[in-house]
Amino acid sequence: MDSTPSPSPSSSAFDMVSSALGRYIPRGGAAAAPDPADARGDRTTHPRVPDGPAAGRQDQILGAVNLDRDLRITRCNLDAPVFAGLDAVTGSSFVDFLPPGDVPTVTRRLRQVLETGEAHVARIQRLRRGDGSELVVSMSILPAALPHEGLTVSLIAMARRLHLYAAETAIGTSLDIGETAQSLAQSLLAWGDVAAVDLDFAVWTGEGVTGQGQGRIRLRRAALVPDRAWPDGYATPGDDLPSDASRLLARAVLRDDAPQAIVLPDREAVERVLGSPRVMRALVPGDRSAGVACIPLVLDGAPSVVLGVAEVWRRADRPFRDSELLDLQELVARTAHHVDLARQHHREHTQVLALQRRLLPRSGGDTIEIASVYQPATPDSAGVGGDWVNSFPLPDGRTALVVGDVVGHGLGAAATMGQLSMEARALLSAGLAPDEVLEHLDKTVTMLDDAESGLAAGYSALGSTCCIALYDPVSHHVALSSAGHLPPVLVSPDGHAGPLAISPHPGLGAEFALREPFDVHTFHTPPGSLLALFTDGLVEDPAASIDEGIVRLADAVSGVHPWDSLQQAARHIVSALAPVRQRDDVTLLLARMIGYRKGDTAVWRLPARDDAPARARSQVSALLRKWRTRDDTRDNVLLLVSELVTNAVRFAAGPITVRLIRAGHGLLCEVGDTGNGRPRLSRGSLLDDGGRGLHIVHRLTTRWGVRWTDTGKVVWAEVAR
Repeated sequence: MDSTPSPSPSSSAFDMVSSALGRYIPRGGAAAAPDPADARGDRTTHPRVPDGPAAGRQDQILGAVNLDRDLRITRCNLDAPVFAGLDAVTGSSFVDFLPPGDVPTVTRRLRQVLETGEAHVARIQRLRRGDGSELVVSMSILPAALPHEGLTVSLIAMARRLHLYAAETAIGTSLDIGETAQSLAQSLLAWGDVAAVDLDFAVWTGEGVTGQGQGRIRLRRAALVPDRAWPDGYATPGDDLPSDASRLLARAVLRDDAPQAIVLPDREAVERVLGSPRVMRALVPGDRSAGVACIPLVLDGAPSVVLGVAEVWRRADRPFRDSELLDLQELVARTAHHVDLARQHHREHTQVLALQRRLLPRSGGDTIEIASVYQPATPDSAGVGGDWVNSFPLPDGRTALVVGDVVGHGLGAAATMGQLSMEARALLSAGLAPDEVLEHLDKTVTMLDDAESGLAAGYSALGSTCCIALYDPVSHHVALSSAGHLPPVLVSPDGHAGPLAISPHPGLGAEFALREPFDVHTFHTPPGSLLALFTDGLVEDPAASIDEGIVRLADAVSGVHPWDSLQQAARHIVSALAPVRQRDDVTLLLARMIGYRKGDTAVWRLPARDDAPARARSQVSALLRKWRTRDDTRDNVLLLVSELVTNAVRFAAGPITVRLIRAGHGLLCEVGDTGNGRPRLSRGSLLDDGGRGLHIVHRLTTRWGVRWTDTGKVVWAEVAR
């Protein structure tokens, strides 16, 4: 039978908890720790201290602290060895033992029990010792029994198992390599005075980590705790360890080609192993930290792969016990896969980010100014999304502005994003209108949703969005089509700003019953207009609607002054509207319309009659003389115009439009008609009657092509000046 006397009904909670301490603590106070000198013995051959009978009693120890209504200590019973370092002095505040970040929460719980009289049971809590280390306990808050006032806080210190549980839970919450390593180092600090995590350089770069030969590992410091001023030469986070230090650590943990934990119990052993003063300065945190346990971060496999090394330093008078070393190995083994997951995530994040940055527009041109900002999702999110933005000049002098948002994150979204972006560029360069391009992209997304296509098996891009705008610098009009995308914001030269009025349309790959023809909306954009294309990450806010976000964006864009740097303005808008840490990509494209000067363009409308070529030559010749064009260039342009107009009269009906543009180092000639036939360059000779004109066009120009309009087509050609 239990010989411990039962407390009386009038006993306080403190008395009841204190009486229970007799079941765990030997009579006479704290269990005596083994003499360090006896435990160490020969420091070189016995680097760890075996666990004695007293060590088992430290696995679960009960303590009690009595508090008054001001949360100050009135009585305490923390005699168990595991509570060593908790200087509970009568009259001191209990919250002094708490980490600063926990003070508000725990204080609120203590006050709540005081007011309601309802106990708060089994809260996992960290307590700070006087030396800065922490102890993990299960804390219960009990109201004091009448006639006493105040609280009794019971502490069950299961330092090893509870800490392992809490540490593993905390370490797996981030996909960022640095944060994961920092969480591991903070957890390891419970076993020592200083904890560090050094990772293979391949982990940082996201490369595939494979089994490496002994001594070839290259380490970079990923985490170091506690945060303090360190001596010169000591490796801090971000520093590459000296090559000889990396080699020594690799040899230490890869004994017999198998990763193993090692313990160097004192400074003599550390100096003997590290040898070089330079390595000592880089690895040893100070004079007080003499012993170290090195535990490799290992991925199970055949062969095992070492991701890095975790190091726990402590004073020589506190040798590592066998059970402590097993706990360290267990914690590192449990969390090594979190480091590898962070490495894989970083690799995927880097690949997708590189692809998206390649799609960003590099510059505008003489007729339009371009600025763009891409802010990826935070590294610990689900992964970089499928947002993209692009702008590029078309061969006929127009500029294409494209923004899209592919459903999902990661490599599947990146593959689809890359394909859709390149396909849109190719189709626009071939002269297709925005609505026709979206029709092709719609079919592509539907095809990619089929797992048998092989490109995106297991990934669906249905519902992706895209918006295409084509800017004509001669007419100063923008033709725009959208597939489920948020409307761009247009700021007119007079400062009026707002989203463009475009009809909503389902996203790409919508069900057949929902599919509708894509509309083309045309807007006048005089010189000085500012167009903003963006993805939803810029205007999304959990506390507001999308419409309110678009209004905020319109207000921000309207504040851009005509002589402001457009790139700087774009960065300012993103920083003002989007948080630094977000779960979705943020993309913004600003386009300031400039257009051609009125004197650099000319347009003529001619009837489709036999005299049209002659009239066109006369009009163009007069303009070229006014532009002071070279004789050989003028002759080539006149021949080119004559051939294009002749073909239009021969193969088309209706009026003919001739447009001449002086652009950069060339002259751009356009002839539009109402025909729907596509001119093709045949393999016939110049003497053949059919196709002779296109051969002449091909020989005279640097490039030529066709674009389609609502009323027919336009054949364009560029001649060098």
